[in-house]
Amino acid sequence: MVVGSGIIDLWIAESNSLKVKRGVLKRILTRTRNEFNVSIAEVGENDHWKKAQIGFSVVGNDQRYINGKIDHIITFIDSLRIAEVVNTRIEISSLTDFPFAGGYEEGKYE
Repeated sequence: MVVGSGIIDLWIAESNSLKVKRGVLKRILTRTRNEFNVSIAEVGENDHWKKAQIGFSVVGNDQRYINGKIDHIITFIDSLRIAEVVNTRIEISSLTDFPFAGGYEEGKYE
């Protein structure tokens, strides 16, 4: 299993209140979620009018596929032109099948 996650820092130039910022973020999050079927949410800069930080995560079985999907997500958000992408950070982790440490024994905990 391959897990890709990322954080995108945004600058919302047109925002003059938290209400405007929330509306912009809602459009970005909804469109991205609908386009890519990805888990995405605001994760930081909650009290700043013009700054926003969103995090997302995708899961798959091929690292190249996950890397490409992350690139497409970042490009998509930037191409919306609703907010400026200031910075991005991504991480891709690969989890392999491994035995459980101290595995479960039938009847042991009854």
